[in-house]
Amino acid sequence: MASDALTELALRARAGDRVALSDFVRATQDDVWRVCAHLASPAQADDLAQEVYVRALRALPRFRAESSARTWLLAIARHTAIDAVRAAMRRRRLLARAPVPEDEADRTGDTDLTELVAALDPDRRSAFVLTQIAGCSYEEAAEICDCPVGTIRSRVARARGELVEALRRAEAT
Repeated sequence: MASDALTELALRARAGDRVALSDFVRATQDDVWRVCAHLASPAQADDLAQEVYVRALRALPRFRAESSARTWLLAIARHTAIDAVRAAMRRRRLLARAPVPEDEADRTGDTDLTELVAALDPDRRSAFVLTQIAGCSYEEAAEICDCPVGTIRSRVARARGELVEALRRAEAT
């Protein structure tokens, strides 16, 4: 059973303590937002973060504190963001069947880190965002992603390499 301040707040919230629930949300909202912003998009982050807490509140009665509440919540955030990305992909496939107006067909802009991270393979992006942006340990990220720690380390290293190469290409153009 995990024992840390956030987990204690989650357990008290599970027991009906509304102040503990408010404190739990306040303590975790920045990390949840960052994970949603980087795994899905900054434009969707506010809505996705709300969805994360809706899902977490529904799941809170089943929270057994086998892992830390932070790990548990960020796993919910990861799944919520992945669901949003999948839904966006389905919408894009449907829209691809419709003609695109000329003025929208050729828009380009400056490359920024958010776009580069968004272009990473989903598994690498998750590992990178969790460890480098949300501040999870490699062990926490492995638990959230349900894979070995070595896999997380490999994914982060590869993501870093891809980002460096993408930045080089962007600067060259």
